[in-house]
Amino acid sequence: MATATLRDVAIRAGVSRSAVSRTFTQGASVSAKMRARVEQAADELGYSPNFLARSLTTRRTGMIGLVSDNFHNPVFLDVFDLFTRGMQDRGLRPLLVNLSGASDLDGAVQMLRQYSVDGVVVASSALPPSFSMAFRKAGIPIVNSFGRHAPMPLVDIVGIDNVACGRLAAQELVARGYKTVAFLGGPKGATSTQDRLKGFVDEMALHPQVAVSHSFASAYSFEAGRAAMQGLLAHAPAEAYFGGDDVLSIGALSAIRDSGRRVPEDIGIIGVNDMSMAGWANINLTTIRQPVPEIIEASLCVIEAMLAEPEHQPQSRLFDCVLVERGTLRPRSTKV
Repeated sequence: MATATLRDVAIRAGVSRSAVSRTFTQGASVSAKMRARVEQAADELGYSPNFLARSLTTRRTGMIGLVSDNFHNPVFLDVFDLFTRGMQDRGLRPLLVNLSGASDLDGAVQMLRQYSVDGVVVASSALPPSFSMAFRKAGIPIVNSFGRHAPMPLVDIVGIDNVACGRLAAQELVARGYKTVAFLGGPKGATSTQDRLKGFVDEMALHPQVAVSHSFASAYSFEAGRAAMQGLLAHAPAEAYFGGDDVLSIGALSAIRDSGRRVPEDIGIIGVNDMSMAGWANINLTTIRQPVPEIIEASLCVIEAMLAEPEHQPQSRLFDCVLVERGTLRPRSTKV
């Protein structure tokens, strides 16, 4: 049986082809009576509109590139679930791009241009700012979710203030009476690592009685966190660690426990994100919550605004981080 066409629907409904096209074009003007006739004819014929063909006329594909470079981190399962469902609810279609381990960032920009995406969401705190800027220079609406805050950004940023996050972690470790503390970051070149370290070190500079050190893991992953902590445990470990990410911290926690040390009695650890796994009873990680659902919803609103208003001016939208108390830090000191 031949596939029904727009012309077939127009004949069955007794209307023009342009009326059928308007009926299936979001936001187009069409009366309720006309819509009912066209939709009934389409149902009877089994007609489905060809959105790719329509894009030749509307110059809109409805596709949004969703780009990330850390598919090894379980938190991105939640990130992509929320992003893809949110886009689909808005009548948009996500085009997923995996840049894990990729070095040809220019190639990714060119590929998305070839697919004629209407916009791009870069869901990463590790990709360089120049990557997002490449889309802006190409005239493609771009929002960097979980990106680096700037007071006057060149592209839209939605996320947290990672410097403030580092300060919060430092304040918690000081409040619990630790005398030697350390930052265990993710990749050294990641902006989130750099900013969390800066906030941590800046706050610790106000407490000279506390010894501070720092080191970096090769990736935001369980394996990298475990390997990095195994190396630290071979020498004189700190009393407590600020892990630059939950999955990194969970890997470190695994190495600490395998060494025969107790958490938090011998070594304390605090993470960032509050991914679902952090709350599992066998992990019970004290962490700093990054409000992922709120960040994603705001990012989608930004994309919608940019599609509706091409002259949209970039902004930086920040969400607060809060401590989630569990069981991997000792209690706050009761000393006055």
